[in-house]
Amino acid sequence: MTTPHTAEPRRRVGAGWIGGISAATLGVYVAFFTPIQVLLPLHLAEVDADGRIGWFGVVTGAGALVAVVANPVAGALSDRTTSRFGRRHPWTLGGVLVGAVALVALGQQTTVWGVLVLWCLAQAALNAGYASLNAAVPDHVPVRQRAAVSGWMGFPQALGLVVGAVLVTMVVTGTAAGYTAVALAAVLLVLPFVLTTADPPQPRKTSPRRPAREVLRALWISPRRHPDFGWAWITRFLVMLGNSTGTLYLLYFLQDAVGYERLFPGHTADEGVLILTLVYTGGVLATAVLGGMLSDRLGRRRFLVTASSLVMAVAALLLTFWHTWPVTVVAAAVMGAGFGVYLSVDQALITQVLPRAADRAKDLGVVNIANSAPQVLGPALAAPIVSWLGGYTALYALTAVVTVAGGILIWRVKSVP
Repeated sequence: MTTPHTAEPRRRVGAGWIGGISAATLGVYVAFFTPIQVLLPLHLAEVDADGRIGWFGVVTGAGALVAVVANPVAGALSDRTTSRFGRRHPWTLGGVLVGAVALVALGQQTTVWGVLVLWCLAQAALNAGYASLNAAVPDHVPVRQRAAVSGWMGFPQALGLVVGAVLVTMVVTGTAAGYTAVALAAVLLVLPFVLTTADPPQPRKTSPRRPAREVLRALWISPRRHPDFGWAWITRFLVMLGNSTGTLYLLYFLQDAVGYERLFPGHTADEGVLILTLVYTGGVLATAVLGGMLSDRLGRRRFLVTASSLVMAVAALLLTFWHTWPVTVVAAAVMGAGFGVYLSVDQALITQVLPRAADRAKDLGVVNIANSAPQVLGPALAAPIVSWLGGYTALYALTAVVTVAGGILIWRVKSVP
């Protein structure tokens, strides 16, 4: 039965709605990525300087593993929420509020295990909020506008790194203050969208109660029954695996391979990460919306996904052969340009191969496993490669190979041009 919640939207969304969801997405990404990129490496170095590299892999991997479960489960619950306040907004706001509290508490931890537990709690809550926020696009945006809107939602992923890095390196000092600043920014950016946009309640009769076992069973989507969804998932997983292996150890890459602090006395490697993030963000901003608009106008997705993946692979190859600061800056710009197009176009493609309209948030949560699982495998692959199996040269060569594979396999998706 088609209901207003499951019917394909026809009316284009306006600038206010796009601005609101982009700001909310920015808030979530600030909370996601600033700890991973800056705060957690510094925090773990304070807690255990000798074991920082290994513990960083453990903490980020455990958090990503929690995200793998939390996102689709929260999405499934959001799909069936019948609150009078709506079915998406309560999860978006609740998840971000709990995540913010967890981040503030994380800043007070003085042991590795305290950092691990609080980061996992923050990941669970923030992913619950993100699952419902992400489902708003297929809920409200027509197909011919989705790549452009996904572009507006995509560049906050890069901008979140900049906003977060500026907050924790220039506005506040110290890891505890940094976590608090990130938490406040997330809440303040999400509130306007939740308070000013419509989220119609779902009638109880259209959302019958289901046993918990059935909800969990529904998380499995058969690639045999839904092959296009399966191939789209695999390509997203491979590209994000390449991205995670290439970026998780960026701070240490600057310290150990580039020798940033030796090249620029008096400056720290986290300042170099900020510079690279700004360059990367410039590339994303330059291409995300334009790439999405081009895809919407042409009605083509796969070619642009492949092209953008090849561009990102070029960036990885630059870092494979040249461990210098100027080349690293160029690679950041190239990576950003490719990732901007990829984010907008691939996200639009995925919304067109979702198995059931009634399960949008759950199915997008399953897709998010392809975003989060690489953060589990990324450290597991990168740590031994960096330490014993070829160093950063081998790491970035692997990044290039995996990214190219993802860009090629997108052609196995047949229902989207």
